[in-house]
Amino acid sequence: MLTRSVEPDVRCQPAGNLHPLIAGRWSPRAYDPTYVIEESSLRNMLEAARCTPSNRNSQPWRFRVGRRGDEVFDGLLAALTPGNRLWAASASMLICGSAARCDESGEPLRWASYDLGQAIAYLTVQAMSEGLYVRQMAGFDPAVIRLGRDVPTGFDPWIVVAVGALGDPERLPARWQAEEGAGRVRTELRLLVSEAAVPHHTG
Repeated sequence: MLTRSVEPDVRCQPAGNLHPLIAGRWSPRAYDPTYVIEESSLRNMLEAARCTPSNRNSQPWRFRVGRRGDEVFDGLLAALTPGNRLWAASASMLICGSAARCDESGEPLRWASYDLGQAIAYLTVQAMSEGLYVRQMAGFDPAVIRLGRDVPTGFDPWIVVAVGALGDPERLPARWQAEEGAGRVRTELRLLVSEAAVPHHTG
Protein backbone atom coordinates (compact mmCIF):
# COMPACT_ATOMS: atom_id res chain seq x y z
CA MET A 1 0.00 0.00 0.00
CA LEU A 2 1.14 3.56 -0.67
CA THR A 3 2.07 5.60 2.35
CA ARG A 4 1.09 8.94 0.83
CA SER A 5 -1.11 10.95 3.17
CA VAL A 6 -4.38 12.23 1.76
CA GLU A 7 -4.73 15.97 2.22
CA PRO A 8 -7.90 18.03 1.70
CA ASP A 9 -8.05 19.25 -1.89
CA VAL A 10 -8.16 23.02 -1.47
CA ARG A 11 -8.98 23.37 -5.16
CA CYS A 12 -12.50 22.14 -4.37
CA GLN A 13 -12.68 24.44 -1.31
CA PRO A 14 -14.87 22.14 0.79
CA ALA A 15 -16.82 23.79 3.58
CA GLY A 16 -17.33 22.13 6.93
CA ASN A 17 -15.44 19.32 8.59
CA LEU A 18 -15.38 16.75 5.78
CA HIS A 19 -13.62 13.42 6.11
CA PRO A 20 -10.18 13.80 4.47
CA LEU A 21 -10.87 10.92 2.09
CA ILE A 22 -13.81 12.88 0.71
CA ALA A 23 -12.18 16.31 0.87
CA GLY A 24 -9.03 14.92 -0.78
CA ARG A 25 -10.75 13.06 -3.58
CA TRP A 26 -10.02 14.18 -7.10
CA SER A 27 -9.75 12.61 -10.53
CA PRO A 28 -6.26 12.82 -12.03
CA ARG A 29 -5.14 11.88 -15.51
CA ALA A 30 -1.48 11.56 -14.57
CA TYR A 31 -0.80 8.02 -13.36
CA ASP A 32 2.45 6.28 -12.50
CA PRO A 33 3.03 3.87 -15.44
CA THR A 34 5.22 1.60 -13.27
CA TYR A 35 3.06 1.22 -10.17
CA VAL A 36 1.48 -2.18 -9.50
CA ILE A 37 -1.54 -2.33 -7.19
CA GLU A 38 -1.27 -4.94 -4.46
CA GLU A 39 -3.80 -7.78 -4.45
CA SER A 40 -4.91 -6.78 -0.95
CA SER A 41 -5.73 -3.25 -2.12
CA LEU A 42 -7.71 -4.54 -5.10
CA ARG A 43 -9.65 -6.91 -2.88
CA ASN A 44 -10.43 -4.14 -0.42
CA MET A 45 -11.77 -1.91 -3.20
CA LEU A 46 -13.98 -4.68 -4.56
CA GLU A 47 -15.17 -5.59 -1.07
CA ALA A 48 -16.16 -1.95 -0.54
CA ALA A 49 -18.22 -2.12 -3.73
CA ARG A 50 -19.75 -5.44 -2.66
CA CYS A 51 -20.88 -3.92 0.65
CA THR A 52 -22.69 -1.03 -1.03
CA PRO A 53 -26.44 -0.69 -0.34
CA SER A 54 -28.76 -1.51 -3.23
CA ASN A 55 -32.49 -1.61 -3.86
CA ARG A 56 -33.93 -4.73 -2.18
CA ASN A 57 -30.34 -5.96 -1.84
CA SER A 58 -30.38 -6.75 -5.56
CA GLN A 59 -26.65 -6.06 -5.94
CA PRO A 60 -27.15 -5.46 -9.68
CA TRP A 61 -23.51 -4.76 -10.50
CA ARG A 62 -20.70 -6.72 -12.08
CA PHE A 63 -17.07 -5.69 -12.47
CA ARG A 64 -14.44 -6.66 -15.00
CA VAL A 65 -10.91 -5.89 -13.81
CA GLY A 66 -7.95 -5.44 -16.12
CA ARG A 67 -4.36 -4.96 -14.97
CA ARG A 68 -2.02 -2.91 -17.14
CA GLY A 69 -0.51 -5.26 -19.71
CA ASP A 70 -3.12 -8.03 -19.62
CA GLU A 71 -5.79 -8.80 -22.23
CA VAL A 72 -8.70 -7.41 -20.24
CA PHE A 73 -6.91 -4.08 -19.73
CA ASP A 74 -6.02 -3.88 -23.43
CA GLY A 75 -9.62 -4.63 -24.41
CA LEU A 76 -11.04 -1.96 -22.11
CA LEU A 77 -8.38 0.51 -23.25
CA ALA A 78 -9.35 -0.10 -26.88
CA ALA A 79 -12.96 0.74 -26.06
CA LEU A 80 -12.08 4.19 -24.69
CA THR A 81 -12.30 7.37 -26.73
CA PRO A 82 -8.94 8.38 -28.23
CA GLY A 83 -8.48 11.18 -25.69
CA ASN A 84 -9.07 8.90 -22.71
CA ARG A 85 -6.88 6.22 -24.22
CA LEU A 86 -3.86 8.56 -24.26
CA TRP A 87 -3.63 8.95 -20.49
CA ALA A 88 -5.47 5.83 -19.26
CA ALA A 89 -2.76 3.57 -20.69
CA SER A 90 -0.59 4.55 -17.71
CA ALA A 91 -3.13 3.55 -15.05
CA SER A 92 -2.47 0.42 -13.02
CA MET A 93 -5.98 -0.91 -13.62
CA LEU A 94 -9.08 -0.37 -15.70
CA ILE A 95 -12.37 -1.57 -14.24
CA CYS A 96 -15.62 -1.82 -16.19
CA GLY A 97 -18.80 -1.52 -14.15
CA SER A 98 -22.01 -2.99 -15.58
CA ALA A 99 -25.58 -2.95 -14.28
CA ALA A 100 -28.30 -5.57 -14.69
CA ARG A 101 -31.40 -4.78 -16.73
CA CYS A 102 -33.80 -7.15 -14.97
CA ASP A 103 -33.98 -9.37 -11.91
CA GLU A 104 -34.30 -13.16 -12.03
CA SER A 105 -38.08 -12.90 -12.57
CA GLY A 106 -37.67 -10.55 -15.52
CA GLU A 107 -38.77 -7.48 -13.59
CA PRO A 108 -36.86 -4.38 -14.75
CA LEU A 109 -34.34 -3.09 -12.22
CA ARG A 110 -35.11 0.61 -12.45
CA TRP A 111 -32.46 1.61 -9.93
CA ALA A 112 -29.63 -0.65 -11.09
CA SER A 113 -27.54 2.12 -12.64
CA TYR A 114 -27.99 4.23 -9.49
CA ASP A 115 -26.89 1.29 -7.35
CA LEU A 116 -23.85 0.74 -9.58
CA GLY A 117 -22.97 4.41 -9.15
CA GLN A 118 -23.04 3.97 -5.37
CA ALA A 119 -20.80 0.92 -5.66
CA ILE A 120 -18.27 2.88 -7.72
CA ALA A 121 -18.37 5.66 -5.12
CA TYR A 122 -17.62 3.17 -2.32
CA LEU A 123 -14.82 1.67 -4.42
CA THR A 124 -13.42 5.18 -5.00
CA VAL A 125 -13.32 6.12 -1.32
CA GLN A 126 -11.70 2.80 -0.44
CA ALA A 127 -9.11 3.38 -3.18
CA MET A 128 -8.31 6.75 -1.60
CA SER A 129 -7.77 5.03 1.75
CA GLU A 130 -5.25 2.77 -0.01
CA GLY A 131 -3.38 5.81 -1.34
CA LEU A 132 -4.78 5.32 -4.84
CA TYR A 133 -6.77 7.53 -7.17
CA VAL A 134 -9.73 6.84 -9.45
CA ARG A 135 -10.93 8.62 -12.57
CA GLN A 136 -14.35 7.65 -13.88
CA MET A 137 -15.01 7.68 -17.62
CA ALA A 138 -18.16 7.81 -19.69
CA GLY A 139 -16.09 8.17 -22.87
CA PHE A 140 -16.07 4.61 -24.20
CA ASP A 141 -17.78 2.47 -26.83
CA PRO A 142 -20.08 -0.14 -25.20
CA ALA A 143 -20.09 -2.19 -28.40
CA VAL A 144 -16.31 -2.61 -28.27
CA ILE A 145 -16.50 -3.68 -24.63
CA ARG A 146 -19.16 -6.27 -25.52
CA LEU A 147 -16.93 -7.64 -28.29
CA GLY A 148 -14.30 -8.29 -25.63
CA ARG A 149 -16.85 -10.30 -23.61
CA ASP A 150 -16.37 -7.96 -20.68
CA VAL A 151 -20.11 -7.68 -19.99
CA PRO A 152 -22.26 -10.57 -18.69
CA THR A 153 -25.51 -11.40 -20.49
CA GLY A 154 -28.33 -9.19 -19.31
CA PHE A 155 -26.03 -6.39 -18.16
CA ASP A 156 -25.13 -3.03 -19.69
CA PRO A 157 -21.73 -1.33 -19.32
CA TRP A 158 -22.14 2.06 -17.66
CA ILE A 159 -18.68 3.10 -16.58
CA VAL A 160 -14.96 2.44 -16.97
CA VAL A 161 -12.68 3.63 -14.19
CA ALA A 162 -8.92 4.04 -14.13
CA VAL A 163 -7.14 3.27 -10.86
CA GLY A 164 -3.54 3.87 -9.91
CA ALA A 165 -0.91 5.94 -8.13
CA LEU A 166 -0.29 9.57 -9.00
CA GLY A 167 2.24 10.13 -11.75
CA ASP A 168 4.12 13.05 -13.26
CA PRO A 169 1.66 15.52 -14.84
CA GLU A 170 4.42 16.75 -17.15
CA ARG A 171 4.05 13.48 -19.06
CA LEU A 172 0.56 14.61 -20.12
CA PRO A 173 -0.25 16.73 -23.17
CA ALA A 174 -0.05 20.45 -22.37
CA ARG A 175 -3.81 21.02 -22.19
CA TRP A 176 -4.16 18.36 -19.49
CA GLN A 177 -1.16 19.57 -17.54
CA ALA A 178 -3.03 22.81 -16.98
CA GLU A 179 -6.17 20.95 -15.89
CA GLU A 180 -4.26 18.84 -13.38
CA GLY A 181 -3.31 21.96 -11.45
CA ALA A 182 -6.50 23.96 -12.02
CA GLY A 183 -9.14 24.73 -9.45
CA ARG A 184 -12.38 22.78 -9.27
CA VAL A 185 -15.63 24.69 -9.09
CA ARG A 186 -18.59 23.28 -7.19
CA THR A 187 -22.07 24.78 -7.11
CA GLU A 188 -22.86 26.45 -3.82
CA LEU A 189 -24.80 24.24 -1.42
CA ARG A 190 -27.59 26.79 -1.08
CA LEU A 191 -28.31 26.35 -4.79
CA LEU A 192 -28.47 22.57 -4.57
CA VAL A 193 -30.73 22.13 -1.55
CA SER A 194 -33.85 23.86 -0.27
CA GLU A 195 -32.41 26.86 1.56
CA ALA A 196 -34.42 26.21 4.71
CA ALA A 197 -32.78 22.77 4.96
CA VAL A 198 -29.18 24.01 4.70
CA PRO A 199 -27.54 24.88 8.03
CA HIS A 200 -25.33 27.94 8.04
CA HIS A 201 -21.65 27.06 8.13
CA THR A 202 -19.86 28.98 10.88
CA GLY A 203 -16.41 27.37 10.77
